[in-house]
Amino acid sequence: MAESSKSHPRIRLRAISVAVLALAACEHPGKLLENPSSAEEVVDPRTVLSFERLYATNCAGCHGVRGAGNAAIGLASPHYLAIVSDADIRRVIAEGRAKTAMPAFAESAGGLLSDAQVDALVQGIRAWAPAGPARDPEAPPYETSTYGDTERGARVFAEHCGDCHGVDGTGSGAHTGSIVNAAFLELRSEQSLRTNILAGRPDLGCPNWRDSGKAPMSADDVTDSVAWLWSHRQRSSVQSYLSADSNRR
Repeated sequence: MAESSKSHPRIRLRAISVAVLALAACEHPGKLLENPSSAEEVVDPRTVLSFERLYATNCAGCHGVRGAGNAAIGLASPHYLAIVSDADIRRVIAEGRAKTAMPAFAESAGGLLSDAQVDALVQGIRAWAPAGPARDPEAPPYETSTYGDTERGARVFAEHCGDCHGVDGTGSGAHTGSIVNAAFLELRSEQSLRTNILAGRPDLGCPNWRDSGKAPMSADDVTDSVAWLWSHRQRSSVQSYLSADSNRR
């Protein structure tokens, strides 16, 4: 009997719910069985060409709202847009950066975006650039196939970057960490290091190639600095293999 009395409120609640649905069906015959309106339908993500939606979904998490920068470089930075061409931007979006946190987004490279969607992202990012030439004619090349001089790179780095990062790259003060740390370099490529030196990180207070010292950095300065930084990643990789090998013995 106790169980039966406890179930009465539930029975009444169900009866009320059924009655409400019945009244709604009487007032709007067939409404409950209609297909959802076009406004309620889920949009096929493959058809989205809105830059704002594409950027918010695919880019903002790393590059910040409206390209302001976050875990990765700010794509709306005038210094960044002054060193890259549309072809450079498209290639990075489409193909990603191997061995970094930047994935490939183009369908042709295993991603989810069509060519038209990649183009929409390129055009939207370029639209953030201030009026004027698409690229700074005085800027060192965005990419290079030349491997720099690591010894000279150490001196250049100390001169142009040492005040903030320490002359040996291990950090200076409480607000600047090591950029020769293995964990940091494992998430970078040579090109991403070069891009950060060229464009700087205004969102983090890091100057670009033109403002990082008493004089702008030359193309060789940038290339040699990257080579010196990259040598620390190569060294840490070799050391980790040696450590793993020694642990097995």
